[in-house]
Amino acid sequence: MDVQTKLSQPAPENDPISERILRILSQNGRIPNQQLASEIGLSPSACLRRVQELERRGAIMGYRAVIHPAAREAGFTAYVTVGLSRHSNDAQQAFERACLAAPQVRECHNITGSVEYLIRVEVRDLESYRRFHSEVLGAFPQISTITTHVVMGSPKDERA
Repeated sequence: MDVQTKLSQPAPENDPISERILRILSQNGRIPNQQLASEIGLSPSACLRRVQELERRGAIMGYRAVIHPAAREAGFTAYVTVGLSRHSNDAQQAFERACLAAPQVRECHNITGSVEYLIRVEVRDLESYRRFHSEVLGAFPQISTITTHVVMGSPKDERA
């Protein structure tokens, strides 16, 4: 089952132990199984089976390293709302493909409201964003509106 299929299914119900496992792993995805088991109050083998079942069901979608933006030479972050001039499935799929192909786009969300998309863009600096704005977004013919919100600081960011 692919990730998109898992995401479109209803979230599986979790018991209190599974909820605790998910909470701990969301804070520290590299915690050793032995330590996780100890914190949960399970044997290591029972804990490992629980984690594997959560992975199999799609409750745990993956593990990744959180890289500091400066290490990726991405010191400029902006959230950008994008409105499309055509509200067709083809236009949306084409825009989503363009976002997938653009390494500057770190997130792309189809949203409700007056525009269709909210994207998070990370680039080196303002000049790099200007180029992205004109060469990537500007090259997409179905875009009718672009509004940029520059991030000045992030006092809380729980993305992993």
